[in-house]
Amino acid sequence: MPRADRKHLLACCEPVHLVLAQVLAEPGQATRHVYFPTEGFVSLIAQLDRQHGLEVGMAGDEGMLGVHLALGVVQEPLKVLVQGAGLAWRMTAPAFRAEWTRSDALRRRLHRYVSVLLAQRASAAACLRFHEISPRLARWLLMSQDRAHADQFPLTQEFLAAMLGVRRVGITGAAGALQRRGLIRYHRGALTVVDRPGLLAAACSCYAADTRVYQQTLAARR
Repeated sequence: MPRADRKHLLACCEPVHLVLAQVLAEPGQATRHVYFPTEGFVSLIAQLDRQHGLEVGMAGDEGMLGVHLALGVVQEPLKVLVQGAGLAWRMTAPAFRAEWTRSDALRRRLHRYVSVLLAQRASAAACLRFHEISPRLARWLLMSQDRAHADQFPLTQEFLAAMLGVRRVGITGAAGALQRRGLIRYHRGALTVVDRPGLLAAACSCYAADTRVYQQTLAARR
């Protein structure tokens, strides 16, 4: 965004710390805030019922939470769960709507971001249907590493199973295979990416496709 628009936007924000496993939103709730993560990142979860949900996206410093307000939707469509602790800028929903109306640059950027999200959600649906657990797991770990900006981050097999929509035994087998190949190391709730190029080779094609969509649609200066 142009410097003046960015400065005006940030003046309406306050810094907050995202806490691991914190729930920022539940489906159907009125949206009170939008978030622009700068360090932390979150999982966006389609909640089927109280026991079952499936991750359909992530957001870190490449994106934001609450973009549905730009489409005139005032209720949360998804559950938002903090996956990586860290700092974020928080803005009230009324302040965001005012900025959306005021700034042409913000509208242009968020139109592109919505396009990226739609493409990624479509990719996630196809990935779930056609790709096996191990390549999907590799893709998910790469996405997490991108947003964590670190080789190591906290993770449990129960959480992975829930996010990928599979049984824990499937995650145990897939993670074990990646570990035996020397691509990752898992110990006491902490996962370390040891060989990123190897993990890239092991991931399904969806990771590269999502990255390409982001670069072509949002990252390019236009």
